[in-house]
Amino acid sequence: MTNLATIVGASAQRNPAGVAIKMDDIELTFTALEVLSSKVAGLLAARGVKPGDRVALIAPNIPQMPPIYFGILRYGAIVVPLNPLLKSREVAYHLKDSGATLAFAWDGVMAEVVPGAQESGTEVIAVDADFMALLAGAEPIPEVALAQKDDTAVILYTSGTTGRPKGAELTHENLRSNAEVSVSLFNSQPGDVIFGGLPFFHIFGQTCALNSAVMAGATVTILPRFDPLKALEIIQRDKVTIFEGVPTMYIALLRAPGRENYDLSTLRLAASGGSPLPLEVLHEFETVFGATMLEGYGLSETSPVVTFNQLDGIRKPGSIGQPVAGAQLRVLDDAGNDVEPGAVGEIAVAGPYVMKGYWNNPEATAQAIPDGWFRTGDLGRMDEDGVYFIVDRKKDMILRGGYNIYPREIEEVLYEHPAVAEAAVVGMPDDVHGEEVCAAVSLKPGAVGAEDPEALAAEIVEFVKARVAAYKFPRRVIIMDTLPKGPTGKILKREISVS
Repeated sequence: MTNLATIVGASAQRNPAGVAIKMDDIELTFTALEVLSSKVAGLLAARGVKPGDRVALIAPNIPQMPPIYFGILRYGAIVVPLNPLLKSREVAYHLKDSGATLAFAWDGVMAEVVPGAQESGTEVIAVDADFMALLAGAEPIPEVALAQKDDTAVILYTSGTTGRPKGAELTHENLRSNAEVSVSLFNSQPGDVIFGGLPFFHIFGQTCALNSAVMAGATVTILPRFDPLKALEIIQRDKVTIFEGVPTMYIALLRAPGRENYDLSTLRLAASGGSPLPLEVLHEFETVFGATMLEGYGLSETSPVVTFNQLDGIRKPGSIGQPVAGAQLRVLDDAGNDVEPGAVGEIAVAGPYVMKGYWNNPEATAQAIPDGWFRTGDLGRMDEDGVYFIVDRKKDMILRGGYNIYPREIEEVLYEHPAVAEAAVVGMPDDVHGEEVCAAVSLKPGAVGAEDPEALAAEIVEFVKARVAAYKFPRRVIIMDTLPKGPTGKILKREISVS
């Protein structure tokens, strides 16, 4: 199996002057990406890094990030991409856990990275104004290290919603094959421009934007921090053809003031993942932007894509589609047996995209993959057409008086309310029923009733009550300025206080 980094050289050979990475006026051609990644490999050699060593990469989406990422892989080392928002104690944990000998860190986060790296004994190279001069002085390594099928390419830390973050070991084959799937799904071609607003330190942006764009010979135009008006400007300026995002990004684009002033006619496809896409948002986006919206599903541990609504297959709004080529899915009960079509169970995945395991954590690996099937922790069902639907996260399910309540069902109704911009449903402790349903919402600009939050909250309760079974409606609605979100824009339910 070849090293994932060979996709850079292949595209440089086919289209040397083609733009691979763009950020505003900065452009890196495929040739430049190939040369710079060979310089990064030379820099690693000069610093005493050995093939198989872990090298951390702590940066937002900036032009220097792809050459560093592919340079580490090219050298035969393992990339450990980390969220640049981590605090020093978190940086120390990730560097220690991965055993990273070296870290490349954007100069904007050095205040947190340096103390963490000192604690872990990791050398730090600053990605600052002098970084390109440092690279220029490095002796390039033109060869790409050989990689076996099962060699680890990237250690990607999961968000740690339960316990401390675990490092998912993704192999060169995992990442290469999933990038191939992404290229096929979106029919990416040279000449396509992919919006790069999803962080590359996260698997969705890394595989579906960065790796698939480089593999296809397309351009990825990057935005270090998502802002809806800047995103609209980029779509217009760079003639973006494929937009990839999480639901909160699509909501922000639809609510952006002056949206109608931008020419977005080049957009042909939008892909959504990371969390469930409300049906109202899907229909509104397709109507307003005139682009086909495809929703899919995957996890860090699956590289990530395992199902998608597909351009040439059955498309069912509200579903996560059908398994992509190579992915195997089952829906299991608590005893690990397959449930009947239409019944709800835990989704399990097997195939070439499933991680090698959790880094240095055989117990967690055995628990997650007890029999060759990765347990996702997501509850779903498969219909008669072989199309899958996510019902909810297993751990997000609310148990009220013996009844199972799936927050996503209630969230779909909340999004139908004319005042609601974003919604998250969580369980809150209750002496009588064990758990009670609580909804947190943020409002659309100029929402009717916003001047009297208490009355509006009561109205929202009645709105949902009229549309769902009596045991399901939220007994409490909290109106917030904005809902807490993670680095990809995914709503963080664990940070919503219901006490």
